[in-house]
Amino acid sequence: MQITLSGHHVEVTPALRTYVAGKLERIERHFDHVTDIKVILSVEKQRQKAEATINAGGASLYADAVEADMYAAIDALSDKLDRQIRRHKERLTDHHRAQGALKNQKHD
Repeated sequence: MQITLSGHHVEVTPALRTYVAGKLERIERHFDHVTDIKVILSVEKQRQKAEATINAGGASLYADAVEADMYAAIDALSDKLDRQIRRHKERLTDHHRAQGALKNQKHD
């Protein structure tokens, strides 16, 4: 998994880079087909914004979060991406196949 981190009107410090990498590591634990993640951190007046795009298993997932604190925005972004990636993983698994196999066994 490759993480591309950039800042818009904000300097991306090593501490921010480490924090983002640690938070996004959780996403890779849930779904191992993540190829790359693009994260943009920006500041507009008093709003701290974190946004990310994930390319995973042929899908492109996007989330953003706006908070008063950059670390809180990264936390909220991580939670949103985590929910999206788990929902995407559920969609990929075919739940109807198991039910069809059970129906065929009952008729035999």
